[in-house]
Amino acid sequence: MAKGLNHRQFCSLLQEAESEYSDLLLHNKVRWLSRGEVLKRFAACLDHIKTFLESKNLVYPEMAHPEWLGKLHFMVDMTSHLNTLNKKLQGKGNTALQLLEDVLAFERKMTLFAGDVQKETFSHFPSLKAMQEANNVDCDYFHRAIVVMQSAFGDRFSEFRKEKSTLSFPLAPLSVDVSLLNMDPFTDVSRPDLELELADIVDKEMWTSKFVTLTAELENVARQKARLAQLHKWSDIENLPKPDKMVFETWNELPSTYENMKKYAFGVLSIFGSTYICEQLFSNVNYIKSKYRSRQTDESLQSCVKIKVTSYSPNITELSNELQGQKSH
Repeated sequence: MAKGLNHRQFCSLLQEAESEYSDLLLHNKVRWLSRGEVLKRFAACLDHIKTFLESKNLVYPEMAHPEWLGKLHFMVDMTSHLNTLNKKLQGKGNTALQLLEDVLAFERKMTLFAGDVQKETFSHFPSLKAMQEANNVDCDYFHRAIVVMQSAFGDRFSEFRKEKSTLSFPLAPLSVDVSLLNMDPFTDVSRPDLELELADIVDKEMWTSKFVTLTAELENVARQKARLAQLHKWSDIENLPKPDKMVFETWNELPSTYENMKKYAFGVLSIFGSTYICEQLFSNVNYIKSKYRSRQTDESLQSCVKIKVTSYSPNITELSNELQGQKSH
């Protein structure tokens, strides 16, 4: 891939062999690019890669070794599952609770993956299953690998699991046990006053109905997102209402009587559950600071970044009508 001639020759080989793919994928460290797709493409083109390397008098014995091949195909399937999780964690507008629930769900799925490998059914490992039919694989090794991964997930997200009640507060304040809420990060919120406000709002149908409506609206958005994801309409998903904004607007409608509740909810909503937005911002900055824009000032760069990342859409027609055109003399 690093040499243009070799790359062109390999692409020609894939074309002559009528391969499903026309090229390999390069690995990229950007989080939202799919590492699993790189492995999947490599495994699918493995026979052609061997043929090409042999034509260049390059020999890699491990490519014919059953143990190495088994690990490769296991990684193809496992990274595919991780990519599915990764895509759920990316994007704007997800609350920290949604991200935590996705992680906990994946941790539970790994129990199924471990049992699937241990029983050698490979229902969730299609690439490994196809390879296993031709070669015997060490299922104990893969089972141990999944158990270790599951344990690592449990350790990494143990603190978040303890805070699930806190993260649930903005969505379902009336069903959360106040004693389980973590008040330490929110020093301007009084727990006694918060308890009184929660007791006061329970029987106020005018305000409690807003959270019922919010739940229904969030469910509707989740259904639309799932349907569009199945159809791979990612740009349409971006146009859906953002859950965090919907929750924020609901809380903003509550009167100042429930000041402590609102402060606590807004504080929890301000928690960044993912570094996606930060990484996207850095990517945008790198795009803006190209060789054609090498003399930008900090002020102009800041303005360009704001335009790039904002969701605000100006009404050009209305703004144009407010300007007085210069009349010819």
